[in-house]
Amino acid sequence: MAAHRKSQDHGRPHRSLGALATSALLIFTSTAAGYNLDTSDTDSIKSVASSMAKDMLSFYNGNKPGGTPGLLPTPYYWWEAGAMLGSLVDYWYYTGDSQYNDLTSQGLLFQVGPYNDYMPPNQTLTEGNDDQGFWGLSVMTAAEYKFPNPPSGKPGWLALAQAVFNTQAARWEDADCAGGLRWQIFNWNNGFDYKNSISQACFFNLAARLLLYTGNATYGEWAVKTWDWMEHVKFIDENYYIYDGAHIESGCTDITPYQWTYNAGAFLLGAAAMYNYSALQNDANTEAMWKERVDGMLNGTAVFFTTNDRNIMTEVACEPVNLCDLDQQSFKAYLSRWMAATTKWAPWTSTTIMPLLNASAIAAAKQCTGGDNGQMCGLKWTTNGKWDGSTGVGQQMAAMEVTLANMITSVTAPVTNSTGGTSEGNPNAGGTDIGRTSPESTLKPIHTGDRVGAGILTALILAGVIAGVIYMFIDETVDATPKERFDGFVAAVNKNGKRLAKRNFGRDDEYGDGLGGMSEKGKQPRVQSFRVLDRSDSDRNSGSVSAGPEGFFAADRQRSGNSSENPFSSPADPEKATAAGAAEQPAHHSFFSPAHFRQQSTGINESSAEVGIAQQAHMSDPGRTTVIQYPPAAAPFPSNNAKGGAAAPAELNSEATQVPFQPTRSKKRNYIKRKLLHPKQ
Repeated sequence: MAAHRKSQDHGRPHRSLGALATSALLIFTSTAAGYNLDTSDTDSIKSVASSMAKDMLSFYNGNKPGGTPGLLPTPYYWWEAGAMLGSLVDYWYYTGDSQYNDLTSQGLLFQVGPYNDYMPPNQTLTEGNDDQGFWGLSVMTAAEYKFPNPPSGKPGWLALAQAVFNTQAARWEDADCAGGLRWQIFNWNNGFDYKNSISQACFFNLAARLLLYTGNATYGEWAVKTWDWMEHVKFIDENYYIYDGAHIESGCTDITPYQWTYNAGAFLLGAAAMYNYSALQNDANTEAMWKERVDGMLNGTAVFFTTNDRNIMTEVACEPVNLCDLDQQSFKAYLSRWMAATTKWAPWTSTTIMPLLNASAIAAAKQCTGGDNGQMCGLKWTTNGKWDGSTGVGQQMAAMEVTLANMITSVTAPVTNSTGGTSEGNPNAGGTDIGRTSPESTLKPIHTGDRVGAGILTALILAGVIAGVIYMFIDETVDATPKERFDGFVAAVNKNGKRLAKRNFGRDDEYGDGLGGMSEKGKQPRVQSFRVLDRSDSDRNSGSVSAGPEGFFAADRQRSGNSSENPFSSPADPEKATAAGAAEQPAHHSFFSPAHFRQQSTGINESSAEVGIAQQAHMSDPGRTTVIQYPPAAAPFPSNNAKGGAAAPAELNSEATQVPFQPTRSKKRNYIKRKLLHPKQ
């Protein structure tokens, strides 16, 4: 019995480990499988989308204590928060789940700015026309989908969209490239000299949808004008491919050749709105023209669907090479959103669009196996269910939007003013922001009272300064009168000023007694102190000079102790140096931005860069260390001998050892004091 009990006790751990292993395997298997999305079942779609929305909002702190409504945390930019809130409007529209409605309304209303047009003063350093445009498109969606209206006293969703349109229409610029919107709103921002397609796309999309919603023909005129300009500058080509943009100094001819999903999606939906409006007006010719453009734009989106069946959405400009930045990780959300919405206004497109959205949604849901919860979504949907290791707002938003898009046939069509729309509008919205390209001053106007007060303060300050100077020359312990003391002070300043000038700007071919001489490069004064080896500190921190062809700090010395650590950490490998520099660049459109595409040739001179890297490699050579002695041995100067002969130690260098008298700090102070007080001595 004892033996039997021993055998049982011995066997329990094995059975427990086996059970744990089996459980772990089951958990891993279920986690790695991702979401089991059935795009034909609305309950399945709602369930998956609900989890995706929850995970997306795990990145948002705007509704929490200390957070700012409508802002995503660093490093996300302002515009993406507006896009994310727009996706929550979509979430409510498709699912009917209102749990995020208050959060959405709060964020959309908190960021409107003083003139209710999405130009908040705290965003002037980064806000572009495309950034503002995305907020405008989100509130336009809220109006079309009858999202719960803002409380009394707040602007309506329609009025906010109209304000964005009004401010941007006033920025349309014919002087450069014969039209178009600049990328940036404010003239000091990088990119103000660039006209990009997404700024035009947001403006066109908003104008077309405002036309359909309100029936105001002015919006339609702007939509037509924008499309025609895009074709004129060839940002839209004959294949309906849309390119990123161009710089105004080239006349918008130096086109940046990248294609992005959100450009295609914005123009596709705008063209569908123009088609639908034309059909409602029984304008056969205009209807046919916009139908052709819808078909062309839809055919142009084929470039974004890859794999063997060419049916999985891909951000082809950056995704295959793993170079999508933080912004670009969200772009597929907008193509998914706008392709689905297109089927409502151009119903014949459904047969092409829905199979693409169906396959993309299944692929997107399948790879959502990342994160601590095992269901975070990555960027790539073409990996056959393998998570790519990335997470973020953009990845979650894109996966949620393409999933929700498969319910488009189950929801009602967007409304207009004539079909049940209730959002309050204001065709004159925008206030003083209309056409503004510089920040509004927060300073109060200067009045007469302000000038008088400034004059009084200035007089008091001057009186204080004069009194202080007079007090300096009154010393009861000295026999000299204040006037004599002042004259002595002036004489001492003039005398020492001449000495200093002579020392600094002596003959070019000699160093003189200290700082003298001019450098060969640009004839600038040499940045050198007395040519003395300061043994009390390292070369980097002292004013010592190693005079030789290799420049300063050519001989590495250690400060104290037995350490032989290398004081320089610059990379010797040029490729590593380049990579390290690139890693410090900001994320916003970092790789595919116009600023990156248009590298300035006046930046870094290749030969000088190579020399700099060579010097870094020389200085960071771990072999160039010396044995520390006490007292420290002098480090040799680099050889000036053309044949490579050994340099003499510093103690034998006559130039370095001829040290002029340098009084201590206290002696200097006493000497100057005597000169100031008794200049005749």
